[in-house]
Amino acid sequence: MTEKTTGASYAAAGVDIEAGDRAVELMKEWVKKTQRPEVLGGLGGFAGLFDASALKRYERPLLASATDGVGTKVDIARQLGVYDTIGHDLVAMVMDDIVVCGAEPLFMTDYICVGKVHPERVAAIVKGIAEGCVLAGCALVGGETAEHPGLLGPDDFDVAGAGTGVVEYDRLLGADRIRTGDAVIAMASSGLHSNGYSLVRHVLFDRAGMSLDQHVEELGRTLGEELLEPTKIYSLDCMALTRTAEVHAYSHITGGGLAANLARVIPDHLHATVDRTTWAPGAIFDLVGKAGQVEQLELEKTLNMGVGMMAVVPAESVDVALTALADRGVDAWVAGEILDRGDRTEGATLTGSYAS
Repeated sequence: MTEKTTGASYAAAGVDIEAGDRAVELMKEWVKKTQRPEVLGGLGGFAGLFDASALKRYERPLLASATDGVGTKVDIARQLGVYDTIGHDLVAMVMDDIVVCGAEPLFMTDYICVGKVHPERVAAIVKGIAEGCVLAGCALVGGETAEHPGLLGPDDFDVAGAGTGVVEYDRLLGADRIRTGDAVIAMASSGLHSNGYSLVRHVLFDRAGMSLDQHVEELGRTLGEELLEPTKIYSLDCMALTRTAEVHAYSHITGGGLAANLARVIPDHLHATVDRTTWAPGAIFDLVGKAGQVEQLELEKTLNMGVGMMAVVPAESVDVALTALADRGVDAWVAGEILDRGDRTEGATLTGSYAS
């Protein structure tokens, strides 16, 4: 008698198509919450559709695009088994880059790569992305969930996203608008946001031997809760500010730190100074610095130090700008000014010592 053999299959290789289909069904309700009138079709098509005729009201529309991920922060989510906040980080990293030039966020797509599809887990990630899109005012028009057995462990995952926005040509914000005497307004971050986690994990776990479930008195909660605090999404706040006050530029404070990111929007003939005495970074920044004996300059070029977004506005617009941000619940303050560059080589510098 001939022995019956079983041929190779996708499932045997580790890819579960049925689990993927189940994940799509679970995420549909969350994606639906992000829809804008311009979105056509539903989840499941090969491409997301956005009605570009909505741009006819623009004289000269410029499309702004950005793509990003959230780095090694995903490992904190994996270890804690909390998957419904990491999407906020993803939307913030993408859409807050787009709004910097004055663009209105329109739509976003995501890419979720997993070692094994756990439908509820994938749906929770998409739930967070969808909630983030609502906070940013954009639609989630599609995405991809890829299962990579053998390349990633069963519980490993990563996320990435791409977004598109639009801005009128003559309302484009940036270095060309900045003038001597402009004020630099800082907007408080919600914590570490989504940058510097390789340094943070090395310092707190490898060097200091701390654990995610450890309650930290200075933080008022566990270390894991602090590290998983979602990145603040400033998109709608920045759009509202631009409508209310004259704004010359924004700077999203991400990898590279405050000075380096602010310098990206400062013209060559000008210089931005930021006064550290105008704010006190949150306890997490002090904890990382002390636990790893990290020098201040190293911290400042890696972490946001308590500032997630900056706006450059004319001096006469400061009061209106601060009032508009306060009305939206954004903690903001004047942190610096724009000066002639003189013999300075840097586009932006920090002065003074942080408030205690």
